[in-house]
Amino acid sequence: MSWPMPEGAVLGIFGKKPEPGKVKTRLAAEFGSDFAAEAHEAMLLDTLEAWGSDRFLAPGGRRVFVFAPGDAGPWFDPIVPGTLAMQPQSEGDLGARLRSFIEGEFAEGASRVVVIGSDSPTLDPSIVISAFLCLDQKDVVIGPSTDGGYYLIGCRMPVPSLFEGVAWGSAKVLGQTLDRLRGSGRSLAVLPPWYDVDTPDDWRLLGAHVRAMRLSGMDPALRRVEALLPRVLPEAEPR
Repeated sequence: MSWPMPEGAVLGIFGKKPEPGKVKTRLAAEFGSDFAAEAHEAMLLDTLEAWGSDRFLAPGGRRVFVFAPGDAGPWFDPIVPGTLAMQPQSEGDLGARLRSFIEGEFAEGASRVVVIGSDSPTLDPSIVISAFLCLDQKDVVIGPSTDGGYYLIGCRMPVPSLFEGVAWGSAKVLGQTLDRLRGSGRSLAVLPPWYDVDTPDDWRLLGAHVRAMRLSGMDPALRRVEALLPRVLPEAEPR
């Protein structure tokens, strides 16, 4: 049964146009830039399809795909589910773009904002729902990722200091964000750790995770990702 988002709740999904050489460069180091772009596209579109449907979330609240680069709207228009609003990311580093989106949503009347990316396609939907529920009691919610960053961040009011002076793309992101939070005086809820898919080993983990879900009788609902897995992971061939 899908969960009804509270009035004023916003789910933002950040994603980039899948251009070879501009996305998943660490994945490309082993598998090539064309495959890396295909993998990025598969994860992004599977993520948008999942959160744009009523499988996890009932109608209500606001769901928005926040895309980059700013001129990629025409490319995304025909493939993004109509249930998702669309808007371009602002300029600047990831912190500036997150801050701009979150502050913009609160300026438009949001009561809580949760942001995820497209790099964690197996992310348990109950974790995202828990993030919204945590914001009933806490000011900020964070989902730590196994690479030292975070796969989710949410707030019930703007906390601009969270996004300042952070070494984005490094293993220091989570620790530095917590340092900024400590100085803000805001309260924190922490979600279970999860993994992003950025490196060849992450892709192997994703393949094994999807295979395990299938073997256990679960449908991962990642049709594009599953179609790509055997291209570089022969063990992922259906048996």
